[in-house]
Amino acid sequence: MSRPDRLFRLLQALRVLPAPVTAARLAEEMGVSVRSIYRDIDSLRAAGAEIGGERGFGYCLVEDGTLAPQMFSRIEIEALVLGLADVRRSGDPELAQAAASVLAKVAATLPQVRQQQVLHAVSQVYRPQQRYPDVPCLPLLREACWREEALVIAYCDKDGQASDRTIWPLAVVYLEQQLMLLSWCCLREDFRMFRPDRIQAAAPTGASFRPKRVGLLRDYIASMAASAQGQPAPTA
Repeated sequence: MSRPDRLFRLLQALRVLPAPVTAARLAEEMGVSVRSIYRDIDSLRAAGAEIGGERGFGYCLVEDGTLAPQMFSRIEIEALVLGLADVRRSGDPELAQAAASVLAKVAATLPQVRQQQVLHAVSQVYRPQQRYPDVPCLPLLREACWREEALVIAYCDKDGQASDRTIWPLAVVYLEQQLMLLSWCCLREDFRMFRPDRIQAAAPTGASFRPKRVGLLRDYIASMAASAQGQPAPTA
Protein backbone atom coordinates (compact mmCIF):
# COMPACT_ATOMS: atom_id res chain seq x y z
CA MET A 1 0.00 0.00 0.00
CA SER A 2 1.37 3.42 -0.93
CA ARG A 3 1.86 5.99 1.82
CA PRO A 4 -0.79 8.40 0.44
CA ASP A 5 -3.31 5.53 0.43
CA ARG A 6 -2.32 4.64 3.99
CA LEU A 7 -2.77 8.24 5.15
CA PHE A 8 -6.20 8.34 3.51
CA ARG A 9 -7.19 5.09 5.25
CA LEU A 10 -5.88 6.44 8.55
CA LEU A 11 -8.10 9.51 8.22
CA GLN A 12 -11.07 7.26 7.51
CA ALA A 13 -10.25 5.13 10.57
CA LEU A 14 -10.16 8.27 12.72
CA ARG A 15 -13.58 9.21 11.35
CA VAL A 16 -15.31 5.91 12.11
CA LEU A 17 -13.60 4.40 15.18
CA PRO A 18 -14.85 5.46 18.65
CA ALA A 19 -12.68 8.31 19.98
CA PRO A 20 -10.21 8.52 21.52
CA VAL A 21 -8.68 5.68 19.50
CA THR A 22 -5.28 4.43 20.61
CA ALA A 23 -2.27 4.10 18.34
CA ALA A 24 -2.34 0.33 19.00
CA ARG A 25 -5.94 0.11 17.76
CA LEU A 26 -5.09 2.19 14.69
CA ALA A 27 -2.06 0.00 14.01
CA GLU A 28 -4.27 -3.10 14.19
CA GLU A 29 -6.80 -1.52 11.83
CA MET A 30 -4.12 -0.43 9.35
CA GLY A 31 -1.86 -3.49 9.57
CA VAL A 32 1.24 -1.43 10.41
CA SER A 33 3.40 -0.80 13.46
CA VAL A 34 2.53 1.63 16.24
CA ARG A 35 5.65 3.60 15.32
CA SER A 36 4.29 4.01 11.77
CA ILE A 37 1.02 5.34 13.20
CA TYR A 38 2.92 7.96 15.20
CA ARG A 39 4.77 9.07 12.06
CA ASP A 40 1.57 9.14 9.99
CA ILE A 41 -0.28 11.18 12.63
CA ASP A 42 2.58 13.71 12.56
CA SER A 43 2.37 13.81 8.74
CA LEU A 44 -1.39 14.39 8.75
CA ARG A 45 -1.02 17.17 11.30
CA ALA A 46 1.73 18.78 9.23
CA ALA A 47 -0.62 18.66 6.22
CA GLY A 48 -3.30 20.56 8.15
CA ALA A 49 -5.46 17.84 9.71
CA GLU A 50 -6.72 18.83 13.17
CA ILE A 51 -6.09 15.70 15.23
CA GLY A 52 -6.42 15.90 18.98
CA GLY A 53 -4.82 13.65 21.57
CA GLU A 54 -1.34 12.34 22.19
CA ARG A 55 0.74 9.20 22.51
CA GLY A 56 -0.39 6.96 25.36
CA PHE A 57 -3.89 8.45 25.48
CA GLY A 58 -5.44 8.20 22.03
CA TYR A 59 -6.40 10.35 19.07
CA CYS A 60 -9.54 11.94 17.67
CA LEU A 61 -10.28 13.91 14.51
CA VAL A 62 -11.14 17.38 15.82
CA GLU A 63 -12.17 18.89 12.49
CA ASP A 64 -12.23 17.20 9.10
CA GLY A 65 -11.78 19.68 6.30
CA THR A 66 -10.83 17.08 3.71
CA LEU A 67 -14.22 15.48 3.10
CA ALA A 68 -16.58 17.46 0.88
CA PRO A 69 -20.33 16.67 0.84
CA GLN A 70 -20.02 16.08 -2.92
CA MET A 71 -18.20 12.83 -2.08
CA PHE A 72 -21.42 11.25 -0.77
CA SER A 73 -22.45 8.25 -2.83
CA ARG A 74 -26.09 7.49 -3.63
CA ILE A 75 -26.31 4.79 -0.96
CA GLU A 76 -24.69 7.12 1.61
CA ILE A 77 -27.34 9.70 0.80
CA GLU A 78 -30.02 7.02 1.30
CA ALA A 79 -28.53 6.21 4.71
CA LEU A 80 -28.42 9.89 5.65
CA VAL A 81 -32.01 10.58 4.61
CA LEU A 82 -33.30 7.42 6.32
CA GLY A 83 -31.44 8.08 9.57
CA LEU A 84 -32.54 11.71 9.81
CA ALA A 85 -36.13 10.75 8.98
CA ASP A 86 -36.10 8.29 11.88
CA VAL A 87 -34.76 10.98 14.20
CA ARG A 88 -37.51 13.38 13.07
CA ARG A 89 -40.15 10.81 14.07
CA SER A 90 -38.63 9.91 17.43
CA GLY A 91 -40.84 12.27 19.46
CA ASP A 92 -37.95 14.49 20.59
CA PRO A 93 -38.87 17.99 19.29
CA GLU A 94 -35.36 19.42 19.68
CA LEU A 95 -33.70 16.55 17.79
CA ALA A 96 -36.46 16.54 15.17
CA GLN A 97 -35.86 20.20 14.39
CA ALA A 98 -32.10 19.62 14.29
CA ALA A 99 -32.52 16.67 11.89
CA ALA A 100 -34.57 18.77 9.48
CA SER A 101 -31.95 21.54 9.65
CA VAL A 102 -29.08 19.11 8.99
CA LEU A 103 -30.79 17.64 5.93
CA ALA A 104 -31.49 21.10 4.51
CA LYS A 105 -27.88 22.21 5.04
CA VAL A 106 -26.42 19.06 3.48
CA ALA A 107 -28.78 19.22 0.50
CA ALA A 108 -27.81 22.85 -0.14
CA THR A 109 -24.15 21.87 -0.58
CA LEU A 110 -24.77 19.00 -3.00
CA PRO A 111 -24.66 19.14 -6.79
CA GLN A 112 -28.05 19.04 -8.51
CA VAL A 113 -28.01 15.29 -9.21
CA ARG A 114 -27.36 14.51 -5.54
CA GLN A 115 -30.02 17.01 -4.44
CA GLN A 116 -32.57 15.10 -6.52
CA GLN A 117 -31.51 11.90 -4.78
CA VAL A 118 -32.17 13.55 -1.41
CA LEU A 119 -35.63 14.67 -2.54
CA HIS A 120 -36.53 11.32 -4.07
CA ALA A 121 -34.86 8.86 -1.69
CA VAL A 122 -36.27 5.37 -2.07
CA SER A 123 -36.00 4.60 1.67
CA GLN A 124 -38.80 5.95 3.85
CA VAL A 125 -39.74 5.85 7.53
CA TYR A 126 -43.34 5.42 8.66
CA ARG A 127 -44.27 5.52 12.35
CA PRO A 128 -48.00 6.10 12.97
CA GLN A 129 -47.41 6.70 16.68
CA GLN A 130 -44.86 8.71 18.60
CA ARG A 131 -41.97 6.43 19.47
CA TYR A 132 -40.89 7.94 22.80
CA PRO A 133 -42.81 9.78 25.55
CA ASP A 134 -42.49 13.53 25.99
CA VAL A 135 -39.65 14.36 28.40
CA PRO A 136 -39.52 18.09 29.21
CA CYS A 137 -36.14 17.81 30.92
CA LEU A 138 -34.46 16.03 27.98
CA PRO A 139 -32.67 19.16 26.63
CA LEU A 140 -31.22 19.75 30.12
CA LEU A 141 -30.05 16.12 30.36
CA ARG A 142 -28.46 16.26 26.93
CA GLU A 143 -26.72 19.56 27.76
CA ALA A 144 -25.34 18.08 30.98
CA CYS A 145 -23.90 15.14 29.03
CA TRP A 146 -22.22 17.54 26.61
CA ARG A 147 -20.87 19.76 29.40
CA GLU A 148 -19.89 16.75 31.55
CA GLU A 149 -21.64 18.37 34.50
CA ALA A 150 -23.16 16.63 37.51
CA LEU A 151 -26.91 16.90 38.06
CA VAL A 152 -29.14 16.66 41.10
CA ILE A 153 -32.35 14.86 40.21
CA ALA A 154 -35.59 14.06 41.99
CA TYR A 155 -36.38 10.55 40.83
CA CYS A 156 -39.30 8.16 41.23
CA ASP A 157 -38.29 4.54 40.65
CA LYS A 158 -40.36 1.67 39.23
CA ASP A 159 -41.78 0.91 42.70
CA GLY A 160 -42.89 4.50 43.25
CA GLN A 161 -40.10 5.28 45.72
CA ALA A 162 -38.88 8.89 45.51
CA SER A 163 -35.27 9.86 46.07
CA ASP A 164 -32.83 12.67 45.39
CA ARG A 165 -29.69 11.63 43.52
CA THR A 166 -26.50 13.27 42.37
CA ILE A 167 -25.55 11.74 39.04
CA TRP A 168 -22.94 12.07 36.32
CA PRO A 169 -24.97 11.83 33.10
CA LEU A 170 -22.98 9.93 30.47
CA ALA A 171 -25.31 9.31 27.51
CA VAL A 172 -28.95 9.35 26.40
CA VAL A 173 -29.74 5.84 25.18
CA TYR A 174 -32.54 5.30 22.65
CA LEU A 175 -33.98 1.81 23.15
CA GLU A 176 -36.73 0.38 20.97
CA GLN A 177 -39.61 1.99 22.84
CA GLN A 178 -37.97 3.74 25.79
CA LEU A 179 -35.44 6.46 26.50
CA MET A 180 -32.81 5.79 29.17
CA LEU A 181 -30.16 8.00 30.74
CA LEU A 182 -26.92 6.12 31.37
CA SER A 183 -25.30 7.68 34.43
CA TRP A 184 -22.85 7.16 37.22
CA CYS A 185 -24.92 7.32 40.41
CA CYS A 186 -22.95 8.97 43.22
CA LEU A 187 -25.36 7.49 45.79
CA ARG A 188 -24.87 3.87 44.65
CA GLU A 189 -21.31 4.42 43.36
CA ASP A 190 -22.15 2.41 40.27
CA PHE A 191 -23.63 2.72 36.79
CA ARG A 192 -27.38 3.17 36.62
CA MET A 193 -29.95 3.53 33.85
CA PHE A 194 -32.54 6.18 34.74
CA ARG A 195 -35.79 6.63 32.83
CA PRO A 196 -35.98 10.33 31.92
CA ASP A 197 -39.79 10.28 32.12
CA ARG A 198 -39.46 9.35 35.82
CA ILE A 199 -37.24 12.33 36.60
CA GLN A 200 -39.48 14.78 38.45
CA ALA A 201 -36.92 17.60 38.54
CA ALA A 202 -33.31 18.13 37.52
CA ALA A 203 -30.82 20.90 38.22
CA PRO A 204 -27.14 21.39 37.33
CA THR A 205 -24.70 21.46 40.24
CA GLY A 206 -21.87 23.35 38.54
CA ALA A 207 -19.55 20.44 39.40
CA SER A 208 -17.69 18.96 36.42
CA PHE A 209 -16.73 15.31 36.10
CA ARG A 210 -14.53 15.97 33.06
CA PRO A 211 -12.43 14.15 31.87
CA LYS A 212 -13.92 11.03 33.49
CA ARG A 213 -16.79 10.59 31.01
CA VAL A 214 -14.80 8.82 28.28
CA GLY A 215 -13.19 6.44 30.76
CA LEU A 216 -16.51 5.66 32.43
CA LEU A 217 -18.16 4.92 29.10
CA ARG A 218 -15.26 2.68 28.16
CA ASP A 219 -15.59 0.82 31.48
CA TYR A 220 -19.34 0.41 30.99
CA ILE A 221 -18.94 -0.97 27.46
CA ALA A 222 -16.19 -3.32 28.66
CA SER A 223 -18.39 -4.60 31.48
CA MET A 224 -21.20 -5.24 29.00
CA ALA A 225 -18.87 -7.12 26.67
CA ALA A 226 -17.52 -9.22 29.55
CA SER A 227 -20.98 -10.23 30.71
CA ALA A 228 -21.93 -13.67 29.40
CA GLN A 229 -25.56 -12.66 28.96
CA GLY A 230 -24.91 -9.06 28.00
CA GLN A 231 -27.15 -7.78 30.80
CA PRO A 232 -27.55 -3.96 30.96
CA ALA A 233 -26.59 -1.93 33.99
CA PRO A 234 -29.14 -1.93 36.82
CA THR A 235 -32.11 0.35 36.26
CA ALA A 236 -33.02 2.74 39.03
